[in-house]
This record gives sequence, C-alpha cells and structure tokens, in this order.
Amino acid sequence: MYIRRTLRPTWPVRASGLLLAAALLISACSSGSSTTTASTADAVLAALPRSTPSALSPYYGQKLNWRSCGVPGFECATVKAPLDYAKPGAGDIRLAVARKKATGPGKPLGSLLVNPGGPGGSAVGYLQQYAGIGYPAEVRARYDMVAVDPRGVARSEPVECLNGRQMDTYTQTDTTPDDKKETGQLVDAYQKFAEGCGARSPELLRHVSTVEAARDMDIVRAALGDQKLTYVGASYGTFLGATYAGLFPDRVGRMVLDGAMDPSIGARKLNEDQTAGFETAFRSFAKDCVRHSDCPLGGAGTSPEQVGKNLKAFFQQLDKAPIPTDDPDGRKLGEALATTGVIAAMYDEAAWPQLRGALTSAMKERDGSGLLALSDSYYERDADGKYANLMFANAAVNCLDLPAAFSTPEQVEKALPAFEKASPVFGEGLAWASLNCAYWPVKPTGEPHRIEAKGAAPILVVGTTRDPATPYPWAQSLASQLSSATLLTYVGDGHTAYGRGSACIDSAIDRYLLHGTLPPKGKRCS
Repeated sequence: MYIRRTLRPTWPVRASGLLLAAALLISACSSGSSTTTASTADAVLAALPRSTPSALSPYYGQKLNWRSCGVPGFECATVKAPLDYAKPGAGDIRLAVARKKATGPGKPLGSLLVNPGGPGGSAVGYLQQYAGIGYPAEVRARYDMVAVDPRGVARSEPVECLNGRQMDTYTQTDTTPDDKKETGQLVDAYQKFAEGCGARSPELLRHVSTVEAARDMDIVRAALGDQKLTYVGASYGTFLGATYAGLFPDRVGRMVLDGAMDPSIGARKLNEDQTAGFETAFRSFAKDCVRHSDCPLGGAGTSPEQVGKNLKAFFQQLDKAPIPTDDPDGRKLGEALATTGVIAAMYDEAAWPQLRGALTSAMKERDGSGLLALSDSYYERDADGKYANLMFANAAVNCLDLPAAFSTPEQVEKALPAFEKASPVFGEGLAWASLNCAYWPVKPTGEPHRIEAKGAAPILVVGTTRDPATPYPWAQSLASQLSSATLLTYVGDGHTAYGRGSACIDSAIDRYLLHGTLPPKGKRCS
C-alpha cells in the first residue's frame, strides 16, 4: 500500500517509518494485480552475472570526489549511474552520496550503507539527522557511515509532480467517498496527481524501480572501494536490500533488514495485510489511551472496539464539517487529514501522548491544529507550504515496481468488506487509497517474486510483532525465502526495532555488525 513502503522507519515522529502509510498515498506501498494472492509468486529474482559488463565499466571505475556538505562531520559526493541499464550509453543519472568517516578506535570495517525506507525517504537526510550521530558509538567507530539517495529521491534528481497548493488540495481529498460524485472527485485527484508526475518527470518515471536502485548501490559500493556491501535497511529499505542480495549474492556483506517487506505477494494482499497491521497498532494505542485521564476516546475499561467506533464517529463528523486549525493558509481539518495524522502516530508508541493531546484538542476544543501537524509531518510539508518529494517518489517507485492493486472504483467497492474486516477504523480509506496506481502514466515493470539470494553471506531479518506498516508475517516470509537469513523478533509495538529502546534487539544487531555473530535461531526480544 504505499508503505510508504516507508513504507519511514526509524527517524524521529522519530521519523519512524517513512512512510509507510498515508491516507491518499498509503496505497502505493505495493501494487500487484488484484488477482495475485499470497504464495502465488513462483518467480525467483535471478542473480546478475558476476562479471561486470564492459558497457558498465566506466561507472564501476568512478572515484568519489568528497567535499563539505555544510553539515559538520559529513562529506558529500556525486556518483553517476546509467539512467537505463539496458542502454548504458543513452544518458546518466546523478546520485547524491554522503559519508561520515569512522571515528575510531578499533580496526575499520569499511562502509555501512543505511536506508530509512519509503520509498522516497532521503537516506542522506537520515544519515545526517540520525544514523550518523545516533547509531551506537561502537558501530560509528568502526564503520564509515554512508548513504545514497535512491534515484528520483531528494538530492538524486527528484521526481516532481505537484506544487504545494496542488498537494494541499490532493491531501485533503476525501478517501471515503459516500456517493458517485465523491468517487469521481477521488478518481480525478489520482488522475491529476499521475498527470502531474508524467508532465514534470516523463523520462525519470520509467527508471526509478527498486531493481535499478539496487544496481545503483552496487556502483556506489565499488566507488567506495568495498568488496562487499554492508547495509542496514528499514521498512522499504529491506526490500531494496533484499533485492540487492538477490541480484548480487556474492557481494553481500553483513546485512540487516529491519521491518521487513515480503516481495512475494501482490498488492491486494499487501494492502490488506498493512490495513490489518494498522488496526493491530491502533488496538494497542486504544488499550493505552483509556488508561490515561486525558483520553478523549473513552474511559478506563472501554474496549478497543468501542474506542475504534468512537474515533470512526469523529472521522465521520469531520467528513461533514471540518474544524478550524491555526494553519496560516486556512486549511481546516477534515477526515482525510485527521486520518493521516492518526496513522502517523501509529509508527511509534512514543507519539501516542502527542496523539492523545491532538485528539483532545480536536474533539473537545474544536481545534484541529495538533492532528494537522501530525499529518504535515507525515507528508513532509513545511511551514511555508512546500512538500518534500517523498510522496512523489513513493508513488513513482511503487507504481513501477508492481501492477496496480485495483484498476477501477468498482473493484474497490467489491473489496471494501475485506478491508473493513481487516480494520473497522482505517479499512475503507485504505482500500480506496489502493486505487491510485490505476491511473499511473507509466506501465509497471515488475511482478511479485521470491528472493532467495543463494550463496549470500548470512543476513539478519528483524520483525516487530505489532508493527503497523510492515506486519510481522512479512518478516517471517522474507526470512524463509532468503537462503541465508536468520529471523530476530521484537515482541512489541511500533515500526521497526533497531534503535527504538530494546537493549536486547540493539545488542544483537550490534554484535552482528561488529563481529558477524548472528543471534540464536528463534531469538525473541522485548
């Protein structure tokens, strides 16, 4: 569903989970024909030849020219990759790379690439704002911390679609249409979004697939002078890392895939799974909320089901009568923005107090500013009304990677009961959000597939039992597909596990990164 396949994962509402989910765009996470179901993907991602094709030699022979980034302690460089790997001489794309050198002491272990997910999350921003300063000191002492913005993302020739005012209109579009007129308005919004991307980034849209981004990472690996790729990917970053492992199994070093995605299932299944994941997270929030005197959704002893009904009733009120906010551009809080604000807080339980306060202000004081702020953080909208390219890249990658989940509104309508069963609170909106790739101007190039990466070094897959954006069964599935994977389980809430407060998880991952020691099979942490 568009995890934002990001999915964002670990930066601080902590920046958790980049995306993986967002009202209108949430659906993009996956895409996959609506007839594709779990366990039907028999295709296996094939490894590329070990020898580098002569046409790609100039790219693999690049030397990075490091320069100041303007951020103390970090260096930046640019690396070229072919826009089209099938036609290496037809044009290049420039990719932004950033690095923070190992601080010592201890023997250097080479480069550690990090990716926060999305798709569409800036790995360079994540490195500079979190990983390069927030990863364990022992890891930063031994590794050069490195990030590359994937093609089409942030500093790497970003995909562009709509201006700020157009995006404001888009994000406020009703994703729970009540009649044919509102359904038509939603379809029109998806069509305008797709047309904007096609008009502003016509060639780039054809070449932002995950496979191409994984091949770019191998060029970066070579430019860094590393024989193997050592990597930590979160959320969508797990799909990117697993794809790299499938294409280049002999070049895999130590690889952590945290908050794993399952590449073997199609969009309909992916979207339903994620819908159920957000319901699971919401039920945890509901149980916590009613323990606090400031919970506006129910008092002590109120069941999660009733809390959900109360929230749904509030959403329906906003659908009929949006409430004021402190937004200087005059935006009101309607159902779409409020839903996104709640979803944003599901990524990290540390955001639950903020959500309680925002809901209290909205429900009791008719001030939607708090929920609007959560929604804006999710969409990466700044105070000046400008949006990062996160959502543009998110749709561009997702709609290229797999066929659309649904091709018509009628298909969505038929699927509504299944989605509403998965989540009485979010199901209807997330089902309709799964329609947006139906109008994409570029045909998809991928299909659901298994990734085995036979011959790869040991890989560590991490799953969280109540992860809203990348449900735990996805981690189990990916770990079973990868021939050399070990599954590490975090029994808890939130999106992804590394660096989120579990000493058990952090120490297990740190031992693997520093010493290559995997946790015991079946290891579970809390």
